[in-house]
Amino acid sequence: MTELNEEQAPEAAQPPPEWPEPRPEDIGDPSVAAIVASLESVKAMPVAGHEAIYGELHDALLESLNEDAPSGNGGS
Repeated sequence: MTELNEEQAPEAAQPPPEWPEPRPEDIGDPSVAAIVASLESVKAMPVAGHEAIYGELHDALLESLNEDAPSGNGGS
């Protein structure tokens, strides 16, 4: 994907996106909070690199969430 910026085409430049600010205190699991904090690096990366970062984030969250032992009435 080609990114337009003011140097290449000043009339086509778009304002930067408004990124959500995750707050660690809103996330109950410290390992998940640490993984979500890694999203800060996405802001500085070119769009072409976002897919790889999101894939890594997904895998890390999946691994972290699968580490927890099942709870409730259905577990053995």
